[in-house]
Formats: sequence, C-alpha cells, structure tokens
Amino acid sequence: MSECTIENDFLCKHSMFGGLTEEELLEIHSYLDERVYPKGTCILRQGEPNNSVYFIVEGEVAIQKYASDKDKAPRIITNLHTGDSFGEMELIDIQSCAASVICLTDTKVITLSNKDLYRLSTTHLKTYTMLILNLARDISRRLRSTDDLLSMVSKRNKPKGV
Repeated sequence: MSECTIENDFLCKHSMFGGLTEEELLEIHSYLDERVYPKGTCILRQGEPNNSVYFIVEGEVAIQKYASDKDKAPRIITNLHTGDSFGEMELIDIQSCAASVICLTDTKVITLSNKDLYRLSTTHLKTYTMLILNLARDISRRLRSTDDLLSMVSKRNKPKGV
C-alpha cells in the first residue's frame, strides 16, 4: 500500500465522489491507498473477507462467481475497466466477498477501507454522508440492472399458458 497520488480529476469522474468540493476531495486523499497488481492476480476471492472498496485507475479485471459449491469453474459476471469500482457491497454489509476479482491486465487501483470510511465519519460528517449516498445510488443502479436481467430470464422460463 502507498499514499494516493491520484489527482482530483480522476475522483471527479467517479460517481462515488460526485457532489464533493475540491477541498473535500483533497481531504479524502489522506484516506486512500494506491495499489498495483500484475496481470493474473486475484485481488479478491469469493467467500473471503474484504474491507475495502476498489476504484480502477488503470487496467481491467474480471468479476467471477461460483454459482454453487458444485461448480468446477467460475462464471464470468462482467469485466470492469478504468473508472469502475468493486467491493462496495462488502464495505456496507461487512460480509465475505460475493465474487472473485481477477486482473486481466496490470491494474492500478485506489482503495478506501471501511475503517477509513468510519474515521471520515467522525471527522468530516458531510463528506462521509455524501460518499454513503453516492455508494447507495451505485448499488441501487446495479440492483436495478440485475432486476432487469432476471426479469428477462424469468420471461423465457415462463410455462406456456401462464
């Protein structure tokens, strides 16, 4: 882990930092860590603990998930690129990883841990509140997208005559 060298321009492009002032963004820098992972690295493993949200600065990762314990190979859920994030659910619900994240290229990320998010809540409540609202909006958008996909699957599996 190393101190974040990412400019505010990058943060401004990510929805989680939307609505924050330049001053608030500068304050967040002290809570962010910068990490670099080589191609092929498993950043997060399904079922293991995670305490951070990750923002992709450079690179591409695959989100993979075993549907059940009997699956021999994971299914690729999606690929994420520069500007995308992952790990949000674990940051909120403090459960194990819902999926694995594998680097498809050399990948640079910045992270924000739930410990640092808590520290931010005790020192900069307005900034913390905006981050949590933005995080909730991101998760809600993903849930709506998943709902749309599930509704398409359920239409195809609907018995005839129903």
